[in-house]
Amino acid sequence: MLKALPAARWDYDTAAHLLNRAGFGGPPSVIETLAGLNPDDALSTLLDYERYADPTPAPDWAKPDPEGVKQLREAARNATPDERRKLYQAEMRVQFQRLMELRGWWLNRMAKGPRPFQEKMVLFWHGHFATSFDKVRNAYYMWRQNELFRRLATGNWQELLTFAGKDPAMLIWLDQAQSRRPHANENFAREVMELFSLGIGNYTEQDVTEGARALTGWSLDPLNQEYVYRPLFHDNSIKTFLGRTGNLDGDDVIAQIVAQPAAAPFITAKLWNYFAGQAPSDELNGALADAFRENGNNFKPFLRIMFRSEEFYDPVIVRNQVKSPVQWLVGTARVLECDLPPTMICEGILRQLGQDLFAPPNVKGWDGGIAWITTTTLLDRYNTAAILVQGADVPRARLEAMQQMTPMTGNPSEAWGKRVHVGGVDVDTILSPDERMDKDRLVAALQHRLLQSALKGDQAKALGDFLNARDRLNEADIRAAIRLVMCTPEYQVT
Repeated sequence: MLKALPAARWDYDTAAHLLNRAGFGGPPSVIETLAGLNPDDALSTLLDYERYADPTPAPDWAKPDPEGVKQLREAARNATPDERRKLYQAEMRVQFQRLMELRGWWLNRMAKGPRPFQEKMVLFWHGHFATSFDKVRNAYYMWRQNELFRRLATGNWQELLTFAGKDPAMLIWLDQAQSRRPHANENFAREVMELFSLGIGNYTEQDVTEGARALTGWSLDPLNQEYVYRPLFHDNSIKTFLGRTGNLDGDDVIAQIVAQPAAAPFITAKLWNYFAGQAPSDELNGALADAFRENGNNFKPFLRIMFRSEEFYDPVIVRNQVKSPVQWLVGTARVLECDLPPTMICEGILRQLGQDLFAPPNVKGWDGGIAWITTTTLLDRYNTAAILVQGADVPRARLEAMQQMTPMTGNPSEAWGKRVHVGGVDVDTILSPDERMDKDRLVAALQHRLLQSALKGDQAKALGDFLNARDRLNEADIRAAIRLVMCTPEYQVT
Protein backbone atom coordinates (compact mmCIF):
# COMPACT_ATOMS: atom_id res chain seq x y z
CA MET A 1 0.00 0.00 0.00
CA LEU A 2 1.27 3.46 -0.89
CA LYS A 3 2.08 5.82 1.98
CA ALA A 4 0.71 9.36 1.90
CA LEU A 5 3.26 12.17 2.07
CA PRO A 6 3.08 13.70 5.57
CA ALA A 7 1.65 17.21 5.51
CA ALA A 8 4.71 18.41 7.42
CA ARG A 9 6.87 17.58 4.39
CA TRP A 10 4.81 19.76 2.05
CA ASP A 11 6.91 22.82 1.23
CA TYR A 12 8.34 24.83 -1.66
CA ASP A 13 10.55 21.97 -2.85
CA THR A 14 7.82 19.33 -2.91
CA ALA A 15 5.39 21.78 -4.52
CA ALA A 16 7.98 22.53 -7.21
CA HIS A 17 8.49 18.81 -7.82
CA LEU A 18 4.75 18.27 -8.26
CA LEU A 19 4.41 21.23 -10.64
CA ASN A 20 7.43 20.12 -12.68
CA ARG A 21 6.21 16.55 -13.08
CA ALA A 22 2.42 16.96 -13.21
CA GLY A 23 2.79 20.03 -15.40
CA PHE A 24 5.55 21.94 -17.13
CA GLY A 25 6.93 23.82 -14.15
CA GLY A 26 6.31 27.46 -13.38
CA PRO A 27 7.69 30.63 -11.79
CA PRO A 28 8.35 30.97 -8.05
CA SER A 29 5.06 32.80 -7.45
CA VAL A 30 3.05 29.80 -8.68
CA ILE A 31 5.14 27.35 -6.67
CA GLU A 32 4.76 29.49 -3.55
CA THR A 33 0.99 29.52 -4.00
CA LEU A 34 0.95 25.71 -4.20
CA ALA A 35 3.26 25.42 -1.21
CA GLY A 36 0.91 27.62 0.81
CA LEU A 37 -1.97 25.15 0.38
CA ASN A 38 -2.34 21.81 2.08
CA PRO A 39 -1.14 18.89 -0.09
CA ASP A 40 -4.63 17.76 -1.10
CA ASP A 41 -5.76 21.22 -2.15
CA ALA A 42 -2.49 21.82 -4.01
CA LEU A 43 -2.94 18.58 -5.90
CA SER A 44 -6.54 19.46 -6.67
CA THR A 45 -5.50 22.70 -8.40
CA LEU A 46 -3.75 20.54 -11.02
CA LEU A 47 -5.82 17.36 -11.23
CA ASP A 48 -9.28 18.90 -11.04
CA TYR A 49 -8.65 21.01 -14.12
CA GLU A 50 -12.31 20.90 -15.20
CA ARG A 51 -13.03 23.73 -12.79
CA TYR A 52 -10.89 26.08 -14.88
CA ALA A 53 -12.35 27.32 -18.15
CA ASP A 54 -10.18 26.70 -21.17
CA PRO A 55 -11.32 29.10 -23.90
CA THR A 56 -8.79 27.87 -26.48
CA PRO A 57 -10.66 27.78 -29.81
CA ALA A 58 -10.10 24.95 -32.25
CA PRO A 59 -8.35 25.81 -35.52
CA ASP A 60 -10.82 27.05 -38.16
CA TRP A 61 -10.30 23.94 -40.28
CA ALA A 62 -10.73 21.45 -37.40
CA LYS A 63 -14.04 19.98 -38.52
CA PRO A 64 -15.27 17.39 -41.03
CA ASP A 65 -15.28 18.62 -44.59
CA PRO A 66 -17.32 16.18 -46.70
CA GLU A 67 -17.82 18.77 -49.44
CA GLY A 68 -14.10 19.29 -49.73
CA VAL A 69 -13.51 15.53 -49.90
CA LYS A 70 -16.16 15.24 -52.63
CA GLN A 71 -14.69 18.06 -54.66
CA LEU A 72 -11.17 16.63 -54.48
CA ARG A 73 -12.44 13.19 -55.51
CA GLU A 74 -14.41 14.61 -58.41
CA ALA A 75 -11.53 16.76 -59.61
CA ALA A 76 -9.11 13.81 -59.40
CA ARG A 77 -11.54 11.52 -61.22
CA ASN A 78 -11.72 13.86 -64.22
CA ALA A 79 -8.04 14.83 -64.27
CA THR A 80 -5.12 13.59 -66.31
CA PRO A 81 -2.37 11.77 -64.37
CA ASP A 82 -0.25 14.92 -64.29
CA GLU A 83 -3.19 17.07 -63.16
CA ARG A 84 -4.05 14.50 -60.51
CA ARG A 85 -0.50 14.57 -59.18
CA LYS A 86 -0.60 18.36 -58.93
CA LEU A 87 -3.99 18.23 -57.19
CA TYR A 88 -2.66 15.90 -54.49
CA GLN A 89 0.52 17.93 -54.12
CA ALA A 90 -1.57 21.06 -53.54
CA GLU A 91 -3.72 19.20 -51.01
CA MET A 92 -0.62 18.02 -49.12
CA ARG A 93 0.71 21.58 -48.99
CA VAL A 94 -2.55 22.58 -47.31
CA GLN A 95 -2.28 19.66 -44.89
CA PHE A 96 1.33 20.50 -44.00
CA GLN A 97 0.41 24.13 -43.35
CA ARG A 98 -2.40 22.95 -41.07
CA LEU A 99 -0.03 20.58 -39.30
CA MET A 100 2.29 23.50 -38.62
CA GLU A 101 -0.60 25.48 -37.19
CA LEU A 102 -1.66 22.49 -35.10
CA ARG A 103 1.80 22.19 -33.56
CA GLY A 104 1.81 25.84 -32.59
CA TRP A 105 -1.76 25.58 -31.29
CA TRP A 106 -0.82 22.73 -28.96
CA LEU A 107 2.52 24.16 -27.84
CA ASN A 108 0.91 27.44 -26.85
CA ARG A 109 -1.81 25.54 -25.03
CA MET A 110 0.90 23.77 -23.03
CA ALA A 111 2.86 26.96 -22.41
CA LYS A 112 0.01 29.38 -21.65
CA GLY A 113 -3.09 27.30 -20.99
CA PRO A 114 -4.87 27.07 -17.62
CA ARG A 115 -4.74 23.24 -17.47
CA PRO A 116 -1.08 22.15 -17.52
CA PHE A 117 -1.78 18.71 -16.05
CA GLN A 118 -4.38 17.94 -18.69
CA GLU A 119 -1.92 18.90 -21.42
CA LYS A 120 0.81 16.82 -19.77
CA MET A 121 -1.55 13.84 -19.93
CA VAL A 122 -2.35 14.56 -23.59
CA LEU A 123 1.40 14.50 -24.25
CA PHE A 124 1.64 11.14 -22.45
CA TRP A 125 -1.17 9.61 -24.50
CA HIS A 126 0.33 11.03 -27.71
CA GLY A 127 3.52 9.09 -26.98
CA HIS A 128 1.63 6.01 -25.78
CA PHE A 129 -0.72 5.73 -28.78
CA ALA A 130 2.07 6.95 -31.05
CA THR A 131 0.45 8.02 -34.33
CA SER A 132 2.24 9.98 -37.04
CA PHE A 133 1.09 12.49 -39.63
CA ASP A 134 3.65 10.92 -41.97
CA LYS A 135 1.17 8.10 -42.66
CA VAL A 136 -2.15 9.66 -41.63
CA ARG A 137 -1.51 12.75 -43.78
CA ASN A 138 -4.57 14.59 -42.53
CA ALA A 139 -4.27 17.43 -40.00
CA TYR A 140 -7.93 17.20 -38.99
CA TYR A 141 -7.49 13.57 -37.98
CA MET A 142 -4.42 14.46 -35.91
CA TRP A 143 -6.28 17.31 -34.20
CA ARG A 144 -9.24 15.04 -33.56
CA GLN A 145 -7.03 12.42 -31.89
CA ASN A 146 -5.37 15.13 -29.81
CA GLU A 147 -8.80 16.29 -28.65
CA LEU A 148 -9.77 12.70 -27.84
CA PHE A 149 -6.76 12.41 -25.54
CA ARG A 150 -7.73 15.72 -23.95
CA ARG A 151 -11.36 14.69 -23.42
CA LEU A 152 -10.49 11.30 -21.90
CA ALA A 153 -7.12 12.26 -20.40
CA THR A 154 -7.93 11.07 -16.88
CA GLY A 155 -11.00 8.95 -17.56
CA ASN A 156 -11.61 5.22 -17.75
CA TRP A 157 -9.01 2.87 -19.25
CA GLN A 158 -11.42 0.66 -21.16
CA GLU A 159 -13.24 3.65 -22.61
CA LEU A 160 -9.99 5.29 -23.72
CA LEU A 161 -8.66 2.10 -25.31
CA THR A 162 -11.94 1.66 -27.19
CA PHE A 163 -12.14 5.21 -28.48
CA ALA A 164 -8.43 5.25 -29.34
CA GLY A 165 -8.95 2.12 -31.46
CA LYS A 166 -11.91 3.68 -33.27
CA ASP A 167 -10.14 6.98 -33.81
CA PRO A 168 -9.70 7.80 -37.55
CA ALA A 169 -5.98 8.53 -37.19
CA MET A 170 -5.43 5.18 -35.48
CA LEU A 171 -7.60 3.33 -38.00
CA ILE A 172 -5.28 4.59 -40.72
CA TRP A 173 -2.02 4.36 -38.75
CA LEU A 174 -2.39 0.65 -37.94
CA ASP A 175 -4.38 -0.30 -41.05
CA GLN A 176 -7.53 -1.31 -39.17
CA ALA A 177 -9.66 0.61 -41.69
CA GLN A 178 -8.67 -1.93 -44.35
CA SER A 179 -9.27 -5.01 -42.20
CA ARG A 180 -12.10 -7.32 -43.29
CA ARG A 181 -12.99 -10.96 -43.42
CA PRO A 182 -11.62 -13.34 -44.50
CA HIS A 183 -8.21 -11.59 -44.45
CA ALA A 184 -8.11 -9.66 -41.19
CA ASN A 185 -5.23 -7.19 -40.77
CA GLU A 186 -3.36 -8.00 -37.54
CA ASN A 187 -1.51 -4.71 -36.97
CA PHE A 188 -3.89 -3.09 -34.49
CA ALA A 189 -4.72 -6.40 -32.78
CA ARG A 190 -1.02 -6.94 -32.12
CA GLU A 191 -0.08 -3.42 -31.06
CA VAL A 192 -3.09 -2.91 -28.80
CA MET A 193 -1.74 -5.78 -26.69
CA GLU A 194 2.02 -5.44 -27.16
CA LEU A 195 2.40 -1.65 -26.90
CA PHE A 196 -0.83 -0.23 -25.49
CA SER A 197 -2.11 -2.53 -22.77
CA LEU A 198 -0.40 -5.85 -21.88
CA GLY A 199 3.17 -6.13 -23.09
CA ILE A 200 5.04 -9.00 -24.72
CA GLY A 201 4.57 -12.35 -23.02
CA ASN A 202 0.98 -11.74 -21.93
CA TYR A 203 -0.71 -12.92 -25.13
CA THR A 204 -0.07 -15.50 -27.85
CA GLU A 205 0.14 -15.33 -31.62
CA GLN A 206 -3.21 -17.11 -31.67
CA ASP A 207 -4.66 -14.24 -29.61
CA VAL A 208 -3.38 -11.81 -32.25
CA THR A 209 -5.07 -13.79 -35.03
CA GLU A 210 -8.33 -14.23 -33.15
CA GLY A 211 -8.34 -10.63 -31.96
CA ALA A 212 -7.85 -9.38 -35.51
CA ARG A 213 -10.83 -11.43 -36.67
CA ALA A 214 -12.98 -10.01 -33.87
CA LEU A 215 -11.94 -6.46 -34.75
CA THR A 216 -13.04 -6.72 -38.38
CA GLY A 217 -15.84 -4.25 -38.99
CA TRP A 218 -14.08 -1.35 -37.24
CA SER A 219 -13.58 0.93 -40.22
CA LEU A 220 -13.46 4.50 -41.51
CA ASP A 221 -15.96 6.58 -43.46
CA PRO A 222 -13.53 8.76 -45.46
CA LEU A 223 -16.29 11.04 -46.78
CA ASN A 224 -17.64 12.02 -43.37
CA GLN A 225 -14.19 11.52 -41.78
CA GLU A 226 -15.36 9.40 -38.87
CA TYR A 227 -15.37 5.87 -37.51
CA VAL A 228 -18.00 3.53 -38.93
CA TYR A 229 -18.88 -0.07 -38.14
CA ARG A 230 -19.24 -2.15 -41.30
CA PRO A 231 -21.12 -5.36 -40.48
CA LEU A 232 -20.37 -6.86 -43.89
CA PHE A 233 -16.64 -6.66 -43.06
CA HIS A 234 -17.04 -8.42 -39.70
CA ASP A 235 -16.10 -12.05 -39.16
CA ASN A 236 -19.14 -13.56 -37.41
CA SER A 237 -17.58 -16.93 -36.68
CA ILE A 238 -16.62 -18.16 -33.22
CA LYS A 239 -13.28 -16.95 -31.85
CA THR A 240 -11.30 -17.59 -28.68
CA PHE A 241 -9.40 -14.55 -27.48
CA LEU A 242 -7.42 -14.42 -24.22
CA GLY A 243 -9.50 -17.31 -22.88
CA ARG A 244 -12.93 -15.97 -23.88
CA THR A 245 -14.91 -17.78 -26.61
CA GLY A 246 -17.84 -16.57 -28.69
CA ASN A 247 -18.81 -14.45 -31.67
CA LEU A 248 -16.57 -11.70 -30.33
CA ASP A 249 -16.35 -8.18 -31.74
CA GLY A 250 -13.95 -5.29 -31.20
CA ASP A 251 -15.60 -4.07 -28.00
CA ASP A 252 -15.29 -7.61 -26.58
CA VAL A 253 -11.58 -7.59 -27.45
CA ILE A 254 -10.95 -4.38 -25.52
CA ALA A 255 -13.01 -5.54 -22.52
CA GLN A 256 -11.13 -8.83 -22.38
CA ILE A 257 -7.77 -7.07 -22.58
CA VAL A 258 -8.59 -4.75 -19.67
CA ALA A 259 -9.78 -7.74 -17.61
CA GLN A 260 -6.35 -9.40 -17.85
CA PRO A 261 -4.17 -9.47 -14.68
CA ALA A 262 -1.30 -7.91 -16.67
CA ALA A 263 -3.34 -4.91 -17.87
CA ALA A 264 -3.26 -2.75 -14.73
CA PRO A 265 0.47 -3.26 -13.94
CA PHE A 266 1.35 -2.47 -17.56
CA ILE A 267 -0.25 0.96 -17.63
CA THR A 268 0.59 1.93 -14.03
CA ALA A 269 4.27 1.16 -14.63
CA LYS A 270 4.24 3.29 -17.76
CA LEU A 271 2.56 6.20 -15.96
CA TRP A 272 4.94 5.97 -13.02
CA ASN A 273 7.91 5.96 -15.38
CA TYR A 274 6.52 8.99 -17.26
CA PHE A 275 5.93 11.08 -14.16
CA ALA A 276 8.56 9.75 -11.75
CA GLY A 277 11.31 9.30 -14.31
CA GLN A 278 12.24 5.71 -13.57
CA ALA A 279 10.62 2.28 -13.67
CA PRO A 280 8.89 1.26 -10.43
CA SER A 281 10.03 -1.76 -8.45
CA ASP A 282 7.79 -4.82 -8.65
CA GLU A 283 6.57 -4.15 -5.12
CA LEU A 284 5.79 -0.50 -5.83
CA ASN A 285 4.05 -1.30 -9.10
CA GLY A 286 1.98 -3.96 -7.36
CA ALA A 287 0.70 -1.25 -5.01
CA LEU A 288 0.09 1.11 -7.93
CA ALA A 289 -1.84 -1.53 -9.87
CA ASP A 290 -3.93 -2.35 -6.79
CA ALA A 291 -4.84 1.33 -6.42
CA PHE A 292 -5.76 1.51 -10.11
CA ARG A 293 -8.03 -1.56 -9.94
CA GLU A 294 -9.63 -0.45 -6.68
CA ASN A 295 -10.66 2.76 -8.42
CA GLY A 296 -12.35 0.96 -11.30
CA ASN A 297 -9.48 1.44 -13.78
CA ASN A 298 -10.13 5.18 -13.68
CA PHE A 299 -7.05 7.33 -14.02
CA LYS A 300 -7.83 10.45 -12.02
CA PRO A 301 -8.33 8.81 -8.60
CA PHE A 302 -5.31 6.60 -9.24
CA LEU A 303 -3.12 9.57 -10.20
CA ARG A 304 -4.32 11.48 -7.14
CA ILE A 305 -3.07 8.62 -4.95
CA MET A 306 0.20 8.39 -6.90
CA PHE A 307 0.99 12.11 -6.69
CA ARG A 308 0.02 12.18 -3.00
CA SER A 309 2.28 9.25 -2.15
CA GLU A 310 5.48 9.58 -0.17
CA GLU A 311 7.18 7.37 -2.76
CA PHE A 312 6.67 10.01 -5.45
CA TYR A 313 8.75 12.51 -3.44
CA ASP A 314 11.63 10.15 -2.70
CA PRO A 315 15.00 11.96 -3.01
CA VAL A 316 16.13 9.51 -5.72
CA ILE A 317 13.24 10.75 -7.90
CA VAL A 318 13.30 14.51 -7.27
CA ARG A 319 15.37 16.42 -9.88
CA ASN A 320 16.44 13.19 -11.51
CA GLN A 321 14.36 13.08 -14.70
CA VAL A 322 15.79 14.24 -18.01
CA LYS A 323 13.48 16.83 -19.51
CA SER A 324 11.91 15.83 -22.80
CA PRO A 325 12.39 18.43 -25.56
CA VAL A 326 8.77 19.55 -25.15
CA GLN A 327 9.16 19.78 -21.36
CA TRP A 328 12.40 21.72 -21.84
CA LEU A 329 10.90 24.17 -24.34
CA VAL A 330 7.47 24.67 -22.77
CA GLY A 331 8.88 24.64 -19.25
CA THR A 332 11.35 27.37 -20.17
CA ALA A 333 8.53 29.60 -21.43
CA ARG A 334 6.56 29.00 -18.24
CA VAL A 335 9.41 29.48 -15.80
CA LEU A 336 10.75 32.60 -17.55
CA GLU A 337 7.22 33.98 -18.11
CA CYS A 338 7.90 34.64 -21.78
CA ASP A 339 6.28 33.73 -25.07
CA LEU A 340 7.35 30.81 -27.19
CA PRO A 341 9.11 31.71 -30.44
CA PRO A 342 7.01 31.61 -33.64
CA THR A 343 5.71 28.15 -34.53
CA MET A 344 8.16 27.46 -37.35
CA ILE A 345 11.07 28.17 -35.00
CA CYS A 346 9.57 25.93 -32.31
CA GLU A 347 9.07 23.20 -34.86
CA GLY A 348 12.71 23.40 -35.89
CA ILE A 349 13.84 23.39 -32.26
CA LEU A 350 11.85 20.28 -31.38
CA ARG A 351 12.95 18.46 -34.51
CA GLN A 352 16.60 19.14 -33.67
CA LEU A 353 16.08 18.09 -30.05
CA GLY A 354 14.37 14.86 -31.10
CA GLN A 355 10.65 15.25 -30.37
CA ASP A 356 8.69 16.25 -33.45
CA LEU A 357 5.06 16.54 -32.34
CA PHE A 358 2.59 14.50 -34.39
CA ALA A 359 5.53 12.62 -35.90
CA PRO A 360 6.86 10.07 -33.38
CA PRO A 361 9.71 7.95 -34.76
CA ASN A 362 7.74 4.69 -34.82
CA VAL A 363 4.74 2.90 -33.33
CA LYS A 364 6.55 2.63 -29.98
CA GLY A 365 6.84 6.39 -29.65
CA TRP A 366 9.86 8.11 -28.10
CA ASP A 367 12.21 6.19 -25.81
CA GLY A 368 12.57 9.13 -23.43
CA GLY A 369 14.85 9.37 -20.41
CA ILE A 370 18.57 9.57 -21.04
CA ALA A 371 17.89 8.85 -24.73
CA TRP A 372 16.90 12.52 -25.04
CA ILE A 373 20.52 13.51 -24.43
CA THR A 374 23.25 13.04 -27.02
CA THR A 375 26.30 15.16 -27.79
CA THR A 376 24.36 16.77 -30.63
CA THR A 377 21.05 17.38 -28.87
CA LEU A 378 22.80 18.73 -25.77
CA LEU A 379 24.64 21.28 -27.91
CA ASP A 380 21.34 22.11 -29.62
CA ARG A 381 19.77 22.79 -26.21
CA TYR A 382 22.59 25.18 -25.35
CA ASN A 383 22.26 27.00 -28.67
CA THR A 384 18.47 27.16 -28.38
CA ALA A 385 18.78 28.70 -24.92
CA ALA A 386 20.19 31.81 -26.61
CA ILE A 387 17.14 32.11 -28.86
CA LEU A 388 14.72 31.75 -25.95
CA VAL A 389 16.53 34.09 -23.57
CA GLN A 390 18.17 36.65 -25.80
CA GLY A 391 15.77 36.51 -28.75
CA ALA A 392 16.64 36.25 -32.42
CA ASP A 393 16.64 38.42 -35.51
CA VAL A 394 14.19 36.93 -38.03
CA PRO A 395 13.55 38.16 -41.58
CA ARG A 396 10.33 40.19 -41.46
CA ALA A 397 8.87 38.36 -44.46
CA ARG A 398 9.63 35.02 -42.84
CA LEU A 399 8.01 36.12 -39.57
CA GLU A 400 4.87 37.22 -41.40
CA ALA A 401 4.80 33.90 -43.26
CA MET A 402 5.17 32.08 -39.93
CA GLN A 403 2.31 34.00 -38.37
CA GLN A 404 0.04 33.41 -41.37
CA MET A 405 1.22 29.83 -42.00
CA THR A 406 2.00 30.65 -45.64
CA PRO A 407 5.14 30.28 -47.78
CA MET A 408 7.44 33.29 -48.21
CA THR A 409 6.84 35.34 -51.34
CA GLY A 410 8.51 38.26 -53.06
CA ASN A 411 12.18 39.00 -53.76
CA PRO A 412 14.23 36.65 -51.53
CA SER A 413 17.17 39.06 -51.17
CA GLU A 414 14.89 41.91 -50.11
CA ALA A 415 12.85 39.69 -47.78
CA TRP A 416 15.94 38.40 -45.98
CA GLY A 417 17.37 41.90 -45.70
CA LYS A 418 14.56 43.30 -43.54
CA ARG A 419 14.73 41.75 -40.09
CA VAL A 420 12.80 42.01 -36.83
CA HIS A 421 13.79 40.90 -33.33
CA VAL A 422 11.55 38.27 -31.73
CA GLY A 423 11.59 36.52 -28.37
CA GLY A 424 13.78 37.20 -25.41
CA VAL A 425 13.20 37.45 -21.69
CA ASP A 426 11.95 40.60 -19.99
CA VAL A 427 14.31 40.71 -17.02
CA ASP A 428 12.22 43.42 -15.33
CA THR A 429 9.32 40.93 -15.17
CA ILE A 430 11.18 38.08 -13.54
CA LEU A 431 13.72 39.91 -11.34
CA SER A 432 13.38 42.66 -8.75
CA PRO A 433 15.58 45.78 -8.91
CA ASP A 434 17.73 44.45 -6.06
CA GLU A 435 18.20 41.13 -7.84
CA ARG A 436 19.22 42.89 -11.05
CA MET A 437 21.77 45.07 -9.26
CA ASP A 438 23.31 42.65 -6.73
CA LYS A 439 25.27 39.72 -8.18
CA ASP A 440 24.78 37.41 -5.20
CA ARG A 441 21.04 38.08 -5.16
CA LEU A 442 20.90 37.54 -8.92
CA VAL A 443 22.55 34.13 -8.63
CA ALA A 444 20.22 33.14 -5.80
CA ALA A 445 17.16 34.31 -7.74
CA LEU A 446 18.15 32.46 -10.91
CA GLN A 447 18.82 29.24 -9.03
CA HIS A 448 15.54 29.57 -7.18
CA ARG A 449 13.57 30.16 -10.37
CA LEU A 450 15.32 27.88 -12.85
CA LEU A 451 16.59 24.99 -10.74
CA GLN A 452 14.98 25.01 -7.30
CA SER A 453 18.46 23.98 -6.18
CA ALA A 454 22.00 25.35 -6.14
CA LEU A 455 24.70 25.06 -8.76
CA LYS A 456 27.83 23.27 -7.64
CA GLY A 457 31.46 22.92 -8.63
CA ASP A 458 32.47 24.04 -12.11
CA GLN A 459 28.98 25.26 -12.99
CA ALA A 460 28.82 27.62 -10.01
CA LYS A 461 32.39 28.83 -10.67
CA ALA A 462 31.66 29.54 -14.35
CA LEU A 463 28.63 31.65 -13.46
CA GLY A 464 30.52 33.45 -10.71
CA ASP A 465 33.49 34.19 -12.98
CA PHE A 466 31.18 35.56 -15.68
CA LEU A 467 29.40 37.93 -13.29
CA ASN A 468 32.56 39.00 -11.42
CA ALA A 469 34.16 40.05 -14.71
CA ARG A 470 31.53 42.79 -15.02
CA ASP A 471 31.60 45.96 -12.95
CA ARG A 472 27.92 46.72 -13.32
CA LEU A 473 25.29 44.39 -14.74
CA ASN A 474 23.18 45.44 -17.67
CA GLU A 475 20.23 43.68 -19.26
CA ALA A 476 22.42 41.81 -21.75
CA ASP A 477 24.62 40.52 -18.92
CA ILE A 478 21.61 39.25 -17.01
CA ARG A 479 20.24 37.48 -20.05
CA ALA A 480 23.64 35.91 -20.65
CA ALA A 481 23.67 34.73 -17.02
CA ILE A 482 20.23 33.14 -17.48
CA ARG A 483 21.52 31.37 -20.57
CA LEU A 484 24.56 30.09 -18.65
CA VAL A 485 22.28 28.51 -16.05
CA MET A 486 20.18 26.96 -18.82
CA CYS A 487 23.38 25.45 -20.28
CA THR A 488 24.20 23.53 -17.11
CA PRO A 489 23.49 19.80 -16.62
CA GLU A 490 21.22 20.77 -13.73
CA TYR A 491 18.81 22.57 -16.07
CA GLN A 492 18.41 19.51 -18.30
CA VAL A 493 16.73 17.58 -15.49
CA THR A 494 13.63 18.22 -13.46
